[in-house]
Amino acid sequence: MELADKPPSEATRLGPKVSRRSVLAGVPAAAMLTLGGRARPLLAEETPRPKRPKIAALITEFRRNSHAEVIVDRILEGYGWASEHYHPKLDLVAMYVDQFPDADLSRERESRFENLNIYPTIAEALCLGGDQLAVDGVVIIGEHGSYPVNKKGQTLYPRYEFFDQTVDVFRNSGRGVPVFNDKHLSWKWDWARQMVDTADELTFPFMAGSSLPVTWRVPAVEMPLGAEVEEVMSIANGNVDSYDFHALETIQCFVERRKGGECGVVRLQALRGDDVWKAFEAGSWDSGGWNPALLEACLCRSHELAPAREGFNHVYPTFDDMRRMVKEPVAYRFEYGDGLKATMLLLNGLVGDITFAAKLKWQDEPLSTLNYLGGGGTTQPHNFDGLVWYIEKFMHDRKPPYPLARTLLTTGLVAAGVESLWQDSATLDTPHLAIRYQPTGESTYRRA
Repeated sequence: MELADKPPSEATRLGPKVSRRSVLAGVPAAAMLTLGGRARPLLAEETPRPKRPKIAALITEFRRNSHAEVIVDRILEGYGWASEHYHPKLDLVAMYVDQFPDADLSRERESRFENLNIYPTIAEALCLGGDQLAVDGVVIIGEHGSYPVNKKGQTLYPRYEFFDQTVDVFRNSGRGVPVFNDKHLSWKWDWARQMVDTADELTFPFMAGSSLPVTWRVPAVEMPLGAEVEEVMSIANGNVDSYDFHALETIQCFVERRKGGECGVVRLQALRGDDVWKAFEAGSWDSGGWNPALLEACLCRSHELAPAREGFNHVYPTFDDMRRMVKEPVAYRFEYGDGLKATMLLLNGLVGDITFAAKLKWQDEPLSTLNYLGGGGTTQPHNFDGLVWYIEKFMHDRKPPYPLARTLLTTGLVAAGVESLWQDSATLDTPHLAIRYQPTGESTYRRA
C-alpha cells in the first residue's frame, strides 16, 4: 500500500489490537502510578463524530520553522500529497500560545483565518471562551521556545503541564476528546507515565510521537513481522534530550516487530567523548562496543555523510577522520529483556540525517535504511506531511495509528540516557521500562 496515493489500509487505520492498558503490562506493581481508583470514562463510544472536527492547538512558540508552524500551517493551508494539494478535513478554531517572540506568526494566522482565535489560557482555548469543552480534538506542540534548562541539560518544555490543564477541562466538562502530543511525552519520566495512565483511566484517545515513524524510508524496507533480531543501531545528528529521541524512536519502529513483540529495556549506559571512541575501538558488543558492520551500513545509507577530505565526496571515513570531525560523540548502549542489543549514536559533524541498521539471525547482510527528512532548508518540513495526515486520521477515527507504548518507552530511554550521562556514564537498570506491547500489522512509514 502506497500511502502517498491512498489512505492507510484498514489494518493501519484501526491502530494496535491492544488496549492502552497493555502499555504497562510487565511493569512491576510497585512501580505503578495509582490514580485513586477507576475513573468514569469521559469519551463514550456513541459520541457523535463530526465530519470536520474542531481542533484546539496548544503551542509553546509559533515562528518560522518551529514545529507549530510546520504542523499548524498544514492543518490550516494544506500540503502536497501525491498529485494534489490536500486540505485536511479539520477546522483549527483555537490556539493557546505560551510565548510570543519577535518573529511570532500566530497573530498573523489569527488575523487571516476568520474562525481562528488565540485565547489567553488553555481552558479558554478548549472551551472557546465558555465554561465547557467545545472542541473535538487537542494538538499539543510543546517544542521550541525559551524555557529553563536543568542541571542535567534537559529543556523543561511544558508538555505535561499543557496535558494536565487539558485533563482538568475534560474532568470539569464530563467528557474527553482525542489528544495528540508532538514528540516525547515529557522530560520527566514520572510525568510521562502519569500522562499515559491518565488517558487510560479516563479512556480518551491519546497519540504521541514525532514525524520519524511516518516519513519516507530510503530504501523502503520493513522489519519482517516476527523476525529474530540480534543487534541494531541508529546514527543521527543533533543533541541529547532532542534528536536522541528521534534516533531511539527510529529503532523502536523496527524492533517492536521482532519475534514476540516488544518486551521492554532492562539496562542502559550512555557514553560521551573519549568513552565513545573507546567503544568504537572495542569491535563488538561483548567487548563494550557494537557490531562494526552496523556502523558501516548506517554511514553508507546516509545522504548527508560529510566528506572526510576536501575534494573527495565518496571516501569512507577512517577512525582518525571520525575523531577529527566529531567533537563530542554520544552513544546509548542498551539491552532489551529478550537479549536484543541496541546502540544509538549522535555524531554531529559526520552525519546530518538519521539511519538504521539491524543484524538479523540467519542473515549476514544488515537490514538498513535512511529515514528521509528532506534536504534541509525549504524542503525539510515535508517530512511533517505524513504526521499531519495521521493526526487527521486520529481525530476522525479516535484510535491512534501506532502504539502509544512506543512513545512511552522511547521517552523513558531518553530520560535514562540523560540520567546515565549525568551519573558519569553509569550503567542503569531500568525495571520501569519493562513495557510490553504488540506492533500494528502494517507500519506507518510513508511509501514513495
